[in-house]
Amino acid sequence: MKRIALTGLTLAAIMAAGGGGYWAGVQGIPAPGLRALFDNLGIPAAAEPAGTGAVIYYQDPDGKAAYSATPRQTGDGREFRAVRASEDVSFEDKPPVTAEAAGPASPRRVLYYRNPMGLPDTSPVPKKDSMGMDYIPVHEGEDDDGVVVKVSLGKLQRSGVRSALVERRVVGRLVRVPGTVRLDERRVSVVATRSEAFINEVANVTTGDRVTKGQMLLRLYAPDIATAGAQLLTDLNGGGRDSTLGGARQRLENLGLPPEAIAEIERTRKVPLSMIWRAPSDGVVLERNVVDGMKAAPGDVLFRLADISTVWVLADVPEFDLGAVRLGAPATIRVRSLPGRRLSGQVSLIYPQVGEATRATRVRIEIANPDGALLPNMYAEVEIGSGAAAPVVAVPDDAVIDTGTRQVVILDRGEGRFEPRDVKIGLRGEGFTEIRDGIAEGDRVVVAANFLIDAESNLKAALRGLTPVETRP
Repeated sequence: MKRIALTGLTLAAIMAAGGGGYWAGVQGIPAPGLRALFDNLGIPAAAEPAGTGAVIYYQDPDGKAAYSATPRQTGDGREFRAVRASEDVSFEDKPPVTAEAAGPASPRRVLYYRNPMGLPDTSPVPKKDSMGMDYIPVHEGEDDDGVVVKVSLGKLQRSGVRSALVERRVVGRLVRVPGTVRLDERRVSVVATRSEAFINEVANVTTGDRVTKGQMLLRLYAPDIATAGAQLLTDLNGGGRDSTLGGARQRLENLGLPPEAIAEIERTRKVPLSMIWRAPSDGVVLERNVVDGMKAAPGDVLFRLADISTVWVLADVPEFDLGAVRLGAPATIRVRSLPGRRLSGQVSLIYPQVGEATRATRVRIEIANPDGALLPNMYAEVEIGSGAAAPVVAVPDDAVIDTGTRQVVILDRGEGRFEPRDVKIGLRGEGFTEIRDGIAEGDRVVVAANFLIDAESNLKAALRGLTPVETRP
């Protein structure tokens, strides 16, 4: 019992005298084992200086090359050690070398040694630079010809690097342009005679009034129509052949007499002294060029009508946005006279010419206007949905580094490894950019702090480019 106590006192004296490290080295006891021996003997270990600053990451309590971004425990239940900002002073891309990592059991082979200051100098054997700093070993898998950038966990935490998954999605954006409401040219009609006529009576209809199909517009007398009607009655009363009757009807049709008026002559067997001219369709009276008692020449436009149940909106799309607009694209229309109301339509035509003065192309959008709220020549604000209808490979806008002549994204290859990749971009919209070449669906790209990684990659490539070919391993 006394011998055990004497041994403990002797050991304590040796440790107090500062010979603990030497004694441990002679006995072959590793640092963790020595710490356990101290604990068994009841000797407190020397207090280590506490780190300051935020916790950057967590490290294995025995100093092994095991790290975690969140609190973690070892297999035997011990907590990982918190490494603070003041303790993470290494600027290398690898964790501190421990006895286990530096031992001969390491599976990676050292290819060569590079200058610790990044200078264009390598060595096939370990050496020191002019300031006494050890050259850094480059292992198999790390010699990437300057393409892959390696960043330590501490740097990732400090710089706020974030990555996102590359997915397929519909990339679109809104093309906002001015427009003007126009009449549908296919819904405009005129009322005119094909022979000389005398206007007996004009209905109480003026410019701007709405009319319905079949509504009376005017009553007129036309000598040519009366003559053709009399010939039809003669053929009917004399039991004329079908060919003869057909010829008489055709003359009346050629003079513009409506079919219902011809049917009325055949039914009553009487030619009226004046004919009623009716509205050919629903619409609005755009022009009235007729008054009671006037004589109308063949072809004179008496009324001009327009059906406004459907109207056009002609939008001027700038030339640089034209490639994003497609037929059938949805469009939203807003007019100042209808605040808060949005009308929907589709692009029905892209006109085949560009205006010389405006460098814009007109796009036609058809809009239903059942209540007639949209009037010709109204100013409209147009939003056209652009982009492909099918999903495409896309990344967030922040992932693309665009220099004007070159577009780059940073691939996240895991374990702190990043690779700059040149890409070809397409459409942009709603916070995403189409990638047509360079990456594929399922890759991970950096969306935050990518400029820092790109700068480090360019510096690394530049330094390697300065190295003479004969000095490279």
